[in-house]
Amino acid sequence: MTTDAPTSERTIVLWICVFLAAITLAVFGQTWRYEFVNFDDDVYVYQNPEVSRGLTLKGAAEAFNYSHSDNWIPLTTLSHSLDCQLFGLDAGGHHVTNVLLHTASVILLFLVLRRMTGTLWRAAFVAAVFAIHPLRVESVAWVSERKDVLSGLFFMLALWAYQKNVECRVQNAESKKWKWAVLVFFVLGLMSKPMLVTLPFALLLLDYWPLKRSEEWRVESGEWKRLVIEKWGLFGLALALCLVTVFAQGHHHAIASVQHFSMPARIENALVSYVTYIGQMFYPAGLAAYYPRSETGFPILEVIAAFLLLAVISLGVLLRRRTSPYLLVGWLWYLGMLAPVIGLVQVGDQARADRYTYLPQIGLYVMVAWGVAQLSEGWRHRRVVLGGASAIVIGALALCAHLQVSYWKDPESLWTHTLACTTNNYFAHNNLGTIYVKKGQVDKAMEQFQKTVELTPGDAHSRFNLGNIYLRKGELDRAIAQFRKAAELQPDDARTRSTLGKAYLHKGKVDEAVAQFQKTVELTPNDASAQYDLGDALVEKGKVAEAAAHYPKAFEIGPGFVETNVVIQNNLAYIAWVLATSPDTSIRSGAKAIEIARQTDRAAHGTNPMVIGALAAGYAEAGRFSEAVATVRLALRRAGDQNNTELVTTLQKQLKSYQEGLPYREVSPP
Repeated sequence: MTTDAPTSERTIVLWICVFLAAITLAVFGQTWRYEFVNFDDDVYVYQNPEVSRGLTLKGAAEAFNYSHSDNWIPLTTLSHSLDCQLFGLDAGGHHVTNVLLHTASVILLFLVLRRMTGTLWRAAFVAAVFAIHPLRVESVAWVSERKDVLSGLFFMLALWAYQKNVECRVQNAESKKWKWAVLVFFVLGLMSKPMLVTLPFALLLLDYWPLKRSEEWRVESGEWKRLVIEKWGLFGLALALCLVTVFAQGHHHAIASVQHFSMPARIENALVSYVTYIGQMFYPAGLAAYYPRSETGFPILEVIAAFLLLAVISLGVLLRRRTSPYLLVGWLWYLGMLAPVIGLVQVGDQARADRYTYLPQIGLYVMVAWGVAQLSEGWRHRRVVLGGASAIVIGALALCAHLQVSYWKDPESLWTHTLACTTNNYFAHNNLGTIYVKKGQVDKAMEQFQKTVELTPGDAHSRFNLGNIYLRKGELDRAIAQFRKAAELQPDDARTRSTLGKAYLHKGKVDEAVAQFQKTVELTPNDASAQYDLGDALVEKGKVAEAAAHYPKAFEIGPGFVETNVVIQNNLAYIAWVLATSPDTSIRSGAKAIEIARQTDRAAHGTNPMVIGALAAGYAEAGRFSEAVATVRLALRRAGDQNNTELVTTLQKQLKSYQEGLPYREVSPP
């Protein structure tokens, strides 16, 4: 640890901080012009109603609900809400927040490393590589990865507070406030991303080097227990958050079962991923937003080679722990901090992810920086050589990172690049197809979804997307075939059942449509649209009375569903009309007609003349002729305002009938 630096060094420190901020902004500043991407941004921000409306009490309460997402990240969720409060759904503002948080973490890392190790330029080099390495791009340029940059900031603040706590203990000064600061920052970090559960482990490593508390507490004599015991609160919080995270991910079925992804396969993937991340650190090419997991596994020789490399490095740093303690600390930092996301507890189908290296690779940067410094001791022109090499490395990384950031400018660019860097990437094909759908490029979308189905024939979601494309192209038979297969793969998916029912209805297979809509209502009894769909299908089948039972339920569930949908208003008017005017006494019911027409009229705010006319017919059937006359006259005024001459003619016939004290009898709607 260092003491306070002289004024000249403070000036250098200030300029280094300015430089770190400048290179970070130079690489990531371009994101202020970028869009959201269709990779979790919809879930976390722009299609999340509680987040997108800004900071609200209800939204804050929902953020602390474990069922909000696969992870319990209330602080991250609230930060997204704050961005929506400030910037709305302008993605640029959300990106700027990520960049500023990352910049703050970079500067803090430099200041903490310098303070702990007493070195200036090595700390600056580590912070600079952390700032602009291409592997950082996913964490900073992706709005949904606010989790990384926000938790990273609290991680750095916790390190800073811990270093201040140790300084106070060495100087026999009051350190209680710093102990509490560590705890507070740790809690805030855990509420940003659960991966920060490794902080207590990282602090133990720092106790060994560079804080060298091992010498103070004679760890070799078995007093490591004191170092662990003093952190019992941190370890307890980490354990509690692990349980909450497993519960939340289990609630969303995010954790893959051993049957789906066996433990031997997970171990193989973990070994190869550890080595792959190291390779990407030195040669950051072919970085992608999503790396699909290999269904066939890795070649046995590749797995053995990965294991041997990790074992050799581990043995080497262990043997050199006395002369080069930074090697052991850096290596264990990398292995330990990456452990929660290395895939032994598999969440999702990805093999690995660039974002997982955000904090863990700091350990490798320390190994390189201090290792090169130790190896170069005694060199002539050492400072010039190392300074020049550092400048070249930082410059090259900045250029690569700037290019990598550009792929995140919009979803199409992101997934096109991902497909160029990976093979058999069903996830990228599916997301690119979704983009083409939004752009109206149906043929391109169909090509992507067909590739998705080829790669994952047992995935219901892929089948559903392809079926929707066939439906848009009018290829009903092919659409129905895909929807049926999706329903077989995922029988309890209400969306698939509903869409299959609509396809059957378009095909004229009313019985099959009714069966699917009935299943949809069974799966989602509180979905207003499901009740409406079933009612419409029953009308098509001629079962008007049975259909009439579902419309009041739909109104009860979601009255706003009808408010802006004129087609649904007219359909409901037709039902009320048939109930009021049918010559079949088993169908006719003035009371039901009035109930449906009144509810529809309220939803339409009295503007739909067909609905008002149906209400008048209901009054007449119930013998309430004075109300029927007044109501049909209102319908005539509304129809006249809309220049609907055909409807005016029909309504005039009704008016004459009601004035004569007779209910209207006609099967076709007004």
